[in-house]
Amino acid sequence: MAESAQKLHRDLPPTTLWTYGGHCPGPTIEARSGEPVEVVWENALPSKHFLPVDHAICGAEADKPEVRAIVHLHGAKVPRKDDGFPEDWYVPGKSRRHRYPNAQDAATLWYHDHAMGINRLNMYAGLMGLYLLRDEHELSLGLPSGEQELPLVLADRLLREDGRLYYPDSGDAKAPWVPEVFGNVTLVNGAILPRADVQARRYRLRVLNAANGRFYHLRFRDGRALQVIGSDQGLLAAPVSMTSLFLAPGERADVVVDFADLRGGHAELMNDALPLMRFAVGSGMVRDESRVPQVLRDVPRMTESSASSTRELTLDEYSDCIATPMLMLLNGKRWHDPVTEKVKLGSTETWSLVNLTEDTHPIHLHLVRFQILDRRPYDVDEYMAKKTLRYLGPAQEPPPHERGWKDVVQAYPGMVTRIVATFDGHVGRYAWHCHLAEHEANEMMRPFEVV
Repeated sequence: MAESAQKLHRDLPPTTLWTYGGHCPGPTIEARSGEPVEVVWENALPSKHFLPVDHAICGAEADKPEVRAIVHLHGAKVPRKDDGFPEDWYVPGKSRRHRYPNAQDAATLWYHDHAMGINRLNMYAGLMGLYLLRDEHELSLGLPSGEQELPLVLADRLLREDGRLYYPDSGDAKAPWVPEVFGNVTLVNGAILPRADVQARRYRLRVLNAANGRFYHLRFRDGRALQVIGSDQGLLAAPVSMTSLFLAPGERADVVVDFADLRGGHAELMNDALPLMRFAVGSGMVRDESRVPQVLRDVPRMTESSASSTRELTLDEYSDCIATPMLMLLNGKRWHDPVTEKVKLGSTETWSLVNLTEDTHPIHLHLVRFQILDRRPYDVDEYMAKKTLRYLGPAQEPPPHERGWKDVVQAYPGMVTRIVATFDGHVGRYAWHCHLAEHEANEMMRPFEVV
């Protein structure tokens, strides 16, 4: 990881970024299930940050080095020492070897910085990349592959007219943290409004929302179908045809799109009414031997009875006298408070996420995959007053594209979102947090421990 300059658009001068391998996003790592991979992550970053560090934030105090880094492989089942725990950071001039067992199903994983207190800045600076894990079953399905498989890493940024990256601050030099950051441009694979030259056939799009805070409502301008075949932790049981897809930061979607009817034309991928990129479709006839099977794999649905215990965990926000958010917590606890989520190795638990805020929070658990049981509206005011759950309607099952294995769940405001997970594979201390990077930093992140 090092500082580099990258042209984000032909009409802009190069932008200073921090990157893995000299480009944002970093190189896509491809791996096979069951075949371990070792990566040496070298920190060759400058010693001074070019974005505003808030020394009032936990983990970014003034007595700590200004530039620190640690790589987390998001969605990976890895030993504690290789997970990229936020406190395992190291400084420029140092390196760290991580071993990834890849003892899990094929999935769209990704790697990014996770250094305590500053990962929101490090990710915004460009420290992210895809990690595609494949297995024999997925390869046997006949899905579009090779040049017909395209990674799409989405991340919005604020750019000045001269191309420089801008990260907003509160105006208080002693406490520059802001609760959300939304850009004036979206980068797709590190470029503004790129064009992909494609053929008139099916393509597999591996989509990642790598933004700090922006949710993407993806659709094609002409309304063509998105065949959703997978989510965070791999293939769904069956493809789901949709015309739009709502993706939170940290979430991934595995999508097949057919351009066969567009020879010589083009298709635009949109975020609501704003174009993100263009697919220019060639005019030639091509033979497409790819397919999308009606059965992708067996995904047994977990039930409430699968769990041996249930935890009720609140998502909290604390504001100042003019309703400006100042602190975000999980279950009313700060990062350094004693660990309250201690889970037995091999046990299955239901976590009920009680959202007391007015935001949707994408909640991510390290180490494990989970399934969404349901979401249910409840009386927030009564819970705030009495700490009792009074439901206002029936439980809502997740839509078909959310019924696969996940590692990020959108916890809606005014809802209790229930997930169920088996904590297997490794013991040790891991993190769970909101994947809105600014929330995570202050301090919507907690450790849990597998014992």
